[in-house]
Amino acid sequence: MPRADRHPSRRAFLDVTGATVAAGLIAGCSWDSAEPGRPGSAEPGRPAPSAATAEGPVPATGRHQAGITLPQSAQRNLLAVVADLGTAVAPGPLLAELGETIRTLTAGSDPRLLGLSPGDLTVTVGVGPRLVRTAGASLPGADDLPRFSRERIASRARGGDLLIQICAGDALLVPVVAAALLDQVGDRVRERWRQSGRRGTNVPVAEGRTAPRNLLGFIDGIVGPHTTAEQERDLWLAGPPAVAGGTLAVLRRMELDLTRFAALSVAEQEAVFGRRRSSGVPLSGGTVASGPELGAKTPDGRYLVPVDAHVRRANPTVVGVGHMLRRSYSTDEPAPGLLFISFQNDLRTFTATLTRMDTSDALLPFTTTTASATFLILPGFDRQHPLGSTLFG
Repeated sequence: MPRADRHPSRRAFLDVTGATVAAGLIAGCSWDSAEPGRPGSAEPGRPAPSAATAEGPVPATGRHQAGITLPQSAQRNLLAVVADLGTAVAPGPLLAELGETIRTLTAGSDPRLLGLSPGDLTVTVGVGPRLVRTAGASLPGADDLPRFSRERIASRARGGDLLIQICAGDALLVPVVAAALLDQVGDRVRERWRQSGRRGTNVPVAEGRTAPRNLLGFIDGIVGPHTTAEQERDLWLAGPPAVAGGTLAVLRRMELDLTRFAALSVAEQEAVFGRRRSSGVPLSGGTVASGPELGAKTPDGRYLVPVDAHVRRANPTVVGVGHMLRRSYSTDEPAPGLLFISFQNDLRTFTATLTRMDTSDALLPFTTTTASATFLILPGFDRQHPLGSTLFG
């Protein structure tokens, strides 16, 4: 497959283990098999149950694609590949082929696995705004991301037609699966950029729910749509029918200024986030799962959660948007940082939040964004309904 920038060949990429990234961030990739009215679904207001263990098989087919919400203890390793389709390439057949390949890979029946067990492998596919607009200019996912401050993004690292997100507990599996998928699409697509990531050990944040620490030392991914009712409200697209069961993804690769952040005192670091570094508890008190009391003040009238703290500037209630499900990973190539991934059913959830953060968020000065894209994550599929068929026929 032709490449827009310099990457190792498929054979060279196959020779590496894929475990080249730093200790991780936020909960990783996962799948939601629970639907209202189906066995195993959660009651509204209760956490959705896991359909598989972290090491066990995760079915590729269903109402939603794999790689978004379950298993709750998510895989440690990720590779995101962003590519463009050739001008004469019809997306429908290509996506259908990808879906069938994903099904055989996750089932363990594809010889390109080279004898490796698929374990908890998930592959998630999204299409970019240009392709969505060919199906309907008013569809969710048709809008490009605006530009924001603190960006240093090369043209090849902005946007894209196709997202292939691969997640697995076994780091060796990730490059093998990537090679198989890229072999399937061949020269019909041209790669823009790719990013590997890995997350570390989870810590408990609520009953039945965990989250890892990020590279800055803080527990990340605490807030989000975690119950079935919250996910139906803020995560999954309800319509139009062509996109129902899908969601919208935002990917932002960011470099982190670890040296400058580490030079702050612990109290100064906690003021940046608005949470205790050791426990994740908001500076206003409560538990790690408690929402910050933004009106709470000290006896001398100072806010317990500073006015520019990240938890205040990005608070969904204050911004006036829904919750986003964050599935971010830490990186060490091309620089120490974060591959921020969020899923939401309204792109404004992300854009309005970052717009408000842009005005005054103490965390942003420690970040520089070097890649950015948004994708419509296609609805789930099965043998009778190929991947992408609701949108592209």
